Amino acid sequence: MASNDKNNYSIYISGVGGQGIIKTSVIIGEAAMLEGYDVVMSEIHGMSQRGGSVSTELKIGNFKSSIVEESKADLILAFEPIEVLRGLNKANKDTTLIFNTFPIVPSTLTQTGETYPEIDDIVRNLKDNFDSVFPIEGNGLAVDAGSILSLNMVLLGACVANEDFPLSKETVETAMKNNLAPKFHEMNLKAIENGYNAFIAFGYKTLTKIFLLVGSFQLFLFLFLF
Repeated sequence: MASNDKNNYSIYISGVGGQGIIKTSVIIGEAAMLEGYDVVMSEIHGMSQRGGSVSTELKIGNFKSSIVEESKADLILAFEPIEVLRGLNKANKDTTLIFNTFPIVPSTLTQTGETYPEIDDIVRNLKDNFDSVFPIEGNGLAVDAGSILSLNMVLLGACVANEDFPLSKETVETAMKNNLAPKFHEMNLKAIENGYNAFIAFGYKTLTKIFLLVGSFQLFLFLFLF
């Protein structure tokens, strides 16, 4: 089971080289230290050059090892749909899954004639097996912020909107500013805000569905009784 304890929080981050996975880990780690937490982070696994699969693991709180044990992650943050699937051995039913829905099709697939899974199928299967699944249209939100290079801050913005995430939006923004050149601050602040709002929108969608169901039920009772 995930810890569900903000004082002890395990994160598995995965993506493709060039998407900012390393910088994201550094910013989360610094934000955690700014808030007084202990942090341990694993070395980067995979090919960090552009196009290779990359993952890192980070623990906030009272931990000795940086490795996230099987089924123990509180959060899986994936920058690409297939990458969230690669990390599922770290997840359990209560793990929060936040991931970018824009695919990066590996060249090996086209070479072997295999096809990339449909995104809708990936999302549906994840929702069938996990309680907290949040697909984010990260690329579009990053472009809206000013550049696709802000994708990592879009996804980090979605993380800080999650009530279980142990770090505040303000501290993450401070850590971002400490790690990026000033000329990029405005763009990345907007990216964080875009991701934050995208995550919050999931709650509104859920409430809308509930209201529609309640309304339909009330209409049914009215027709049935009268």
